[in-house]
Amino acid sequence: MPTKYSNSLLCAVLGARSTSPLGMRLGKACAEAQLPAVYVAQVLGVTRMTIHNWFRGGKIRKSRIEKLTVFMKLVQEDMAKGILPNKSLADARAYLQEMCDTPLKPVVQKKG
Repeated sequence: MPTKYSNSLLCAVLGARSTSPLGMRLGKACAEAQLPAVYVAQVLGVTRMTIHNWFRGGKIRKSRIEKLTVFMKLVQEDMAKGILPNKSLADARAYLQEMCDTPLKPVVQKKG
């Protein structure tokens, strides 16, 4: 499993419904698709902390809503097609790299 979301975050986002805040629905989509927050942040042009704030229901600027909605739609479509969830961190990075104009910065995975 390539993502290392905390149990408390997973409990919060996996219970998200269609009426939940956009960020929580984004968190659910990312968790189910095995997309690490650090790479999602790079694709969306924000920090990892911003992503985690959104996942917990934090406020999202209006200027970001369209991009988030499109991103979530793509992820959900690829889940339905069986392209996702990712099997490894490398798969997640390759999948998200296709959405970017700039190279994603590699993440060093801690051993242990």
